[in-house]
Amino acid sequence: MAKPSTRPYSRYSREAAVVLGQLIRLARIGHKLTSGELAERAGISRGLLHRIEKGDPGCAIGSVFEVAAIVGVRLFDADQPTLAKGVTSNEATLALLPKSVRKSTRPVKDDF
Repeated sequence: MAKPSTRPYSRYSREAAVVLGQLIRLARIGHKLTSGELAERAGISRGLLHRIEKGDPGCAIGSVFEVAAIVGVRLFDADQPTLAKGVTSNEATLALLPKSVRKSTRPVKDDF
């Protein structure tokens, strides 16, 4: 029996998880891997792989990243040498940030 979902997720998070799951599934099929073969290579159960492919946001992020790496789904815009430099690299940090940010509409209260 699946555990009930008690944590609410934003629509953006749910849609991103579904899109990533679909990309992983298409890449798995493109590599002609069965779900059992991919799950075995990733060291996870077939049930967890099915949840990842369906876009369940409650899956462990490490498992999702490992499955994506095995089937060749790129997660970041930065290239491998940039990511290998670590978090101190400005290019890698900028690749993880959103393209645009909303400006605050509230005035700042700085009169202490």
